[in-house]
Order: sequence, then C-alpha cells, then structure tokens
Amino acid sequence: MAGAKRLTQNDIAKLAGVSQATVSLVLNGATNAVARIPQETRERVLQVIRDTGYVADPIARRMAKGHNRILGVFTYEPAFPSEQADFFAPFLLGIEEEAQAHNYDLLLLTGAGVGKERKIFGDGNRLRIADGCLVLGREFDRSELKQLVAGDYPFVAIGRREDAGGPVPYVGGDYASATQELVEKAKALGHRRVAYVGPSGPAESVTDRWTGFCAALRGGAELVLHVKSSDRPAGEVLEALVQSGATAVFFVELADAVRVEAAARQHGLAIPSDFSAVVLGSHIRADRSPVQFTSFAIPREEMGRQATATLVDRIEKGAPRQQILLKCEPVEGETLAPAKKRK
Repeated sequence: MAGAKRLTQNDIAKLAGVSQATVSLVLNGATNAVARIPQETRERVLQVIRDTGYVADPIARRMAKGHNRILGVFTYEPAFPSEQADFFAPFLLGIEEEAQAHNYDLLLLTGAGVGKERKIFGDGNRLRIADGCLVLGREFDRSELKQLVAGDYPFVAIGRREDAGGPVPYVGGDYASATQELVEKAKALGHRRVAYVGPSGPAESVTDRWTGFCAALRGGAELVLHVKSSDRPAGEVLEALVQSGATAVFFVELADAVRVEAAARQHGLAIPSDFSAVVLGSHIRADRSPVQFTSFAIPREEMGRQATATLVDRIEKGAPRQQILLKCEPVEGETLAPAKKRK
C-alpha cells in the first residue's frame, strides 16, 4: 500500500481499526485529548504508523495546529561553495543547535534563483512551508526586505539592517564599537597617522566598521590614506602606505592584510616593526598567513543561536520585533605595537 500511493490519515485509521479523528489526535499530540484515548488504542495507531512509515503532511498539520515546527533559512549567497562555506558555517551551526533545542526542523530555501537572481519571493516560493525564516547575506534586496517588514510573516535577519519601511528585526555584531575600540587602542600606542584599506559601504557590516573608525579618529588621529578598492595589487597598496607615512593600517578584509604583509616581507619590511596592521573582524581561514593579526572576534555562532531563539519567540509567543547587537571581543594578535618614531 505504501508503495502504491501516499498514505493518508484515513488509511492509517482503517489499518488500525479506529476513526480518522483518533489518528489525528494521536499525531497532533494534544495532551488533554490524547489522555481520553485508551493506551492500547494509541499503541495500535503508533504501531501502524511505524510499520507503514507514514509521515504526516506538514501543510495539513499546519492547518490543524497553526504551525509545523519548521524554520526556513535563506541566504542571498550560496551557503556551501568553498569560497562562502567558511563564512556561513558558524552561523548555520548556531542556528542548527538552537533549532534542535526548541524541537524545530530546518528548511534551507535553495530553489529561489541563482546568483544575483536569488530572491526570497521568487517563482516557486516555498517560504510559507516554514513557520518563520532566518535571512542571511552580506547585502539584502531592499525591496524584499520592505515586503517582509510590511507583511505578517515572522522573520529575523542575521546582521544589522537599516530600516526598510519600518524596523527590521535582527541579531548582529556591534562592529562599530569593536572598530572604535581598536582605533582607540592604536591611538593610545601613539599612532596618529593611520590608513584604511577597504570600502566604506554600502553593506551595513562595512558601513558600521567605517562609522566606528571615523568616530575614533576625532581628537588625535588623522586618516592619511584610504584605499577603497580591495582588488588593487598588494605591491601598490604597500607603496601607497609607505609614501603616506601611516604608522598603522586598518584592513576590512583579512585577505588584503595577508597579501600586504607578504609584500612587506618581500621588500624587507616587517609588521609591526615598520608599521602596525589591524584586521576589522575575525575572518575564517586565518591559517593562510603565519601572522596572527590583531582583530576582534565576531560571535557568529551566538548570532545564529540568538536569531533562532528570537524567531521562535515571535512564532510561539507573538513577541515584538527585536534589534540585538552582540559585543565583539578584541583579539590581541601580534601586529599592533607602539608607533614607530619617524626620523
């Protein structure tokens, strides 16, 4: 029978010799109602379910109970190719652990387009199969974000997001404060001429770093070089740094720091003896370089856990939308030292 067609609750009822309503009560697990069903009858229904491999239709259960204990996960970039996997993996680990703690399954929404065409509300959208959704990505589609904010579908963004027709619920890292703290530390070590390698936007995570950096410059430090493009040859960036007279350089991306450090060694320069270097965030795969850069730790797993817990509260309790920023702890590293005195 199981091989011929999809089993229904009515099929299970016939095999167990009970009513379809009894099967529904057993499956839905309503405590008060199930208590009225004899133990022998419950066991008989459960045995038929085990024997046939019956799986309840999640949509039907949603209609019966109001939710089906599934959380959607949508990423604007592919989550698993080698160049992205390290970025998303800690978030997904935190999401999985918290979802499991609340007895929810995860649905990775992968059928929503390829590349820049990936959309939450694309054709074949299966968002409503899940009770709510966690949304990740370096940059979000603003029109889709506005649609989510305007609707009644529960969602939480991972990473701070600007308002989109209203407050966006999110759990993110406090990159602005963490960046400001590192710049203040450099100033305390005598650095007055500093450089910045990386863009200043438009993604919120990038904007926040730039905001914190600029805030810390007020009162005692000068930006003498800003390399906005991340694809300039490392040799060119190094030459610009030397000519600018910067004693400390702040990198948005670890990859740029690694390339410039290698170029410096090739030219007989050393970090931090000749100039200090700071990376604005704990990036994955730091083992590409023998150098442990001074940085700050991004609580990626905790962001995933708290975003999931917040989403569950919204689904189950109707909790209000929250905006949470988690502290990024400083990482000492070995690349920030007292400013080298200029001759």
